[in-house]
Amino acid sequence: MEEEAAHDVAAHGASGGIQIHPMDQFIVRPLFGGDEIHWYTPTNVTLWMALTVLAIALLLVFGTRGRNVVPSRGQSVAELAYGFVYKMVEDVTGKEGLKYFPYIMTLFMFIVTANMLGLIPAAFTVTSHIAVTAVLALAVFFTVTILGFVKNGTGFLSLFWVASAPLALRPVLAIIELISYFIRPVSHSIRLAGNLMAGHAVMKVFAGFAAAAAIAPFSILAITAIYGLELLVAFIQAYIFTILTCVYLKDALHPHH
Repeated sequence: MEEEAAHDVAAHGASGGIQIHPMDQFIVRPLFGGDEIHWYTPTNVTLWMALTVLAIALLLVFGTRGRNVVPSRGQSVAELAYGFVYKMVEDVTGKEGLKYFPYIMTLFMFIVTANMLGLIPAAFTVTSHIAVTAVLALAVFFTVTILGFVKNGTGFLSLFWVASAPLALRPVLAIIELISYFIRPVSHSIRLAGNLMAGHAVMKVFAGFAAAAAIAPFSILAITAIYGLELLVAFIQAYIFTILTCVYLKDALHPHH
């Protein structure tokens, strides 16, 4: 995330002021040189998504293969993550939603792991890119929409018809509900990417100020505090994305409620 502060963050311009470029850390670059990026070009995004998948496999597969009665640290973390997501799915969607637990668990683990890896110095936070979060959000949107029609047929449309409202207001509310439904993938993806991008950009700004000796102590303290906050944000944003997925799944399974 923080790359070579002297070169990337703080440089003295002609005016003698500190030049800070907090958005440079989000630039997608080819791994093997060159300037052009095609759909098949390996990039820093590709690399860190692969590392995310590898980290999840190490934790959930190799970390739990012993299944010890007294769990190791890796097994404890894996079991905590499993129990946390399982309880979330069960509480929000009910027993019927547990069959979709593997998909939701995969979403949570990918997002939280990518968020945490993005906090490593010189790392790339893939979930700060709308291209990544939009794919995740659209996958959720199409999955729950298709599932809603498969499970309920045209009865799924009752999700947009507020039967408890006065009859005259129902058509207006139906339009509002329909618009809010199609806005879901937009808010779902922007919330995750925007929060992570903002936090990393703020840290980069304070890293740039650290180049000035007069304010370096304050900048270091600020970076430490923000880094602690970003650890919390990394988990909370994964939790919000996952629980919203559970809410949308509940709507697909029980549109009348």
